[in-house]
Amino acid sequence: MSVQMATMGSGALGHLDLTPEPELHPLYPSPSQVAPLLSPHSGLDPSQRMELVSHCLSRACLFGDLGLLQYLLTDQQSRSYIDLGSRDDDGLGLVSQTIQGFGAESERDVEREECVRLLIAQGADIYSSDHMGWTPLHHAAVLAPPTLVSHLMTHGCSPFSVTRRHLMPLDIITAHTLLPGREDVATLLEEAMRSEGWTGGRMEQRRRALDERLKQSSRRKRIRESIAKIIEIPTPWWGDSESEFSSNESDSEVDDESSEETYTPPLDFTSMLAWSPQELHNTFDTVITNFRATARNAEPANTLYLMARFACLMCDATWLEDLILGATDVIEEKFFNNSEDVTCLIFWFYNATLWLHLMQCDNSINDTCEMLGSFELLEQVVNSVFVFIIRFAERKIDQLLDAAILDNALISVDTVQFESEWSFLRPFSGKKKVPHASNTPTRNGIPPSPPFLPTRPPSPAMQPISTTPATPKALSSLRQTLSRARTPNNMTIVDSSPSSSSQELFSFLTALHILLTLSDINPVLITQFWSQVMYWTSSEIFNRVLTRKKFLCRSRAIQVGMNMTMLEDWIDDMGLPRGMKAHFSPVKDLLTWLQRLSSITDFSDLVATIQTMRSINPLQMRRAVRDYKYEVNEGRMNDECVQYLTQLQKDWERHRVKIGVEALRKEISEREREREHDFDDSSVISGNPATVTASSISTTETSASAHNVDLLFDRTLDKTIWEPPKAPQVLGELLDSRHMLPLFLPSDPRRLSASPIKTHVPEYARRLTGFDAHGAGPTNSQGPMEWKCQSCRVRGISTKTLRWMDGLAPSSSRRKPLEVHYADYGGDESSSTPSDIEDLRIDTTNIPRASSQSTPLTRKPSARSRGRLSLGGDQLSPLVAL
Repeated sequence: MSVQMATMGSGALGHLDLTPEPELHPLYPSPSQVAPLLSPHSGLDPSQRMELVSHCLSRACLFGDLGLLQYLLTDQQSRSYIDLGSRDDDGLGLVSQTIQGFGAESERDVEREECVRLLIAQGADIYSSDHMGWTPLHHAAVLAPPTLVSHLMTHGCSPFSVTRRHLMPLDIITAHTLLPGREDVATLLEEAMRSEGWTGGRMEQRRRALDERLKQSSRRKRIRESIAKIIEIPTPWWGDSESEFSSNESDSEVDDESSEETYTPPLDFTSMLAWSPQELHNTFDTVITNFRATARNAEPANTLYLMARFACLMCDATWLEDLILGATDVIEEKFFNNSEDVTCLIFWFYNATLWLHLMQCDNSINDTCEMLGSFELLEQVVNSVFVFIIRFAERKIDQLLDAAILDNALISVDTVQFESEWSFLRPFSGKKKVPHASNTPTRNGIPPSPPFLPTRPPSPAMQPISTTPATPKALSSLRQTLSRARTPNNMTIVDSSPSSSSQELFSFLTALHILLTLSDINPVLITQFWSQVMYWTSSEIFNRVLTRKKFLCRSRAIQVGMNMTMLEDWIDDMGLPRGMKAHFSPVKDLLTWLQRLSSITDFSDLVATIQTMRSINPLQMRRAVRDYKYEVNEGRMNDECVQYLTQLQKDWERHRVKIGVEALRKEISEREREREHDFDDSSVISGNPATVTASSISTTETSASAHNVDLLFDRTLDKTIWEPPKAPQVLGELLDSRHMLPLFLPSDPRRLSASPIKTHVPEYARRLTGFDAHGAGPTNSQGPMEWKCQSCRVRGISTKTLRWMDGLAPSSSRRKPLEVHYADYGGDESSSTPSDIEDLRIDTTNIPRASSQSTPLTRKPSARSRGRLSLGGDQLSPLVAL
């Protein structure tokens, strides 16, 4: 039995084949290893040969083995088994597999690139994509050098091919930011795509938008730093949200298409803020006194408005009156105590204007507010803070005005000699006395120049700055005068560029204008602000020239006139209406008179000159003649002309007394009418006829000025039609620089929410670092006023504001936080906590509606709201609102 089994075992082992099988998947194949296996005597069947060649081809592409790849593609035994369209499990073709190895071994990148070129030359597939839609060009854009990317595109790879996520090769390497080291590839792809008509895809637009936002952020930072160098502005003023500035500084926004519900919200508890009289003082501390002022923050205005709605619609009118009276008093006290802080003034100017806008546009409460006189009270607050900002600007300009305008020497007048100056010390100056021209030795036939000319060019050559039409004896233009001044005489132009003092003045004006613009102050209010500032500046220049004898000469008149042109250029460069240049008319006429008076030799010339100067009176003319500084050998006005001026002065004095008496009678009659509370038409008609006429004229002028303000909002009209209100006629010698022009509000209260367009702010900012006297800013003084409506944006308020108010309330006056303020707003008292207030969502369907009928008045308006004097005192201008 055992022998039989042993025999059977040995026979079975004799038939076993113990020869090792050939290696069809070598880890690192080489031509010497593959060649024997592909020989006819290797014993491999065709399927095994194909498996071996396919594996070796994949490994050659993976490792970038150029020698193995060349062997497989050229050997007669392997070529018949090669499939250049083969793919791996992820759908990657041979070319994509080769490209994916770039960067792993940088010393083999050149050899790998040659592998790709060889595959393409042999006909490998470069058009199809893998399972994710990536073509060989997508992989090459991320990994391969630019030379290979260009080679792929020249052999048919399209740069417009997209992945399953619709991404082109350029999108992958650029995305939101460009991949490091792929700048050349991105440029190559962009040029190839643009040559086929490509203008930019979705990712390209995103990248450009990001670049633009980064540029805007950098530009805003530079503008803020420039403003801070000139005007002291705390860093928190600009706020913490850059996104708000980015969205609001864009001028691509369209105006709000607000519905009536926007201005008059539904009468429910979601559009009002509940409060109690006991908490009113703490609320004012939170919303006004201790509020951190930031640019374009309308939370105080919205909070006070929602509280006013609650008082008017749900409580008694007494609550409404106490709220408005108390809030306006605290607001005025706030900016009165911070009169030097321009950010505080601008902040409350912005909020007071918006509060008036919100109250007037709400049809559910405006009737009650009108009867209580609340609108007049709010207008007084607007007017008060408006005056405080003007006074801030005047104080700064006053420090720079003399050096920048009056003493700034664009022309040299140092060599001009006046008759009143002593000259006995001249021989000690070190200069030799110049002999008479006939006895003066010449050098090369050219006589030496005298130290000063014995005569001056006639005064008619001096340019009047007045813009009156030319007459036979009219003056030449200023530029012609300056060109004549370049001839050898005592007056030479030393420098046409502004001095440091002028640059400081105009940099301050520009910085303040940018600050008002970026703070979203109403563009009409900005226009009237600069109109008042320019009126004050013109009056101050006029008074200082007339009262300082050193300026009462024709050389100084030309110098001041040239500096005045820089103010006019600044108005044009800032895009302000040209009408405010009318404030400079008195100064122009005075300077023209100073240049002209010494050349007037006959009576007819004097009369013609006086008729062209309608902005100065005989008293001012006579004083200029009396204190005029004559230059050596300058002509003088004859006795007949002097007697005529003297007579005009006397006539004007009598006229002034007459007007003064009429004004006194008018004032007495107005006091009597106020005392009797009689405002019927009969009392007005029974007054002085001259007073009635003056009153009607004043009313007509006021209506015209108010109408001009409304026209500025018409985008079909040019803003050059706007003309500032005229100052009262000056009866004495000096102008009243403290006079306040009336402030006009738009007749449509919806326009109070308008904000200026900020397109030209970067151009304005260039003037902060270097003022160009010829105008470096945009010349947009023509065309309609640029503005946009923000009625929806300024009404933005969330539950964060309510939480913020409760969080800042004193602990002694708080019981259960949020239980009163949020229970009535549809929230659950048991589940609402301070931590989840931000997630509170109000369902207006289950909120009880308030009564649609407003609370009737229970008593007459408080006497405090009638005739209440603002904190600005008697310096405030009358505020007119239609």
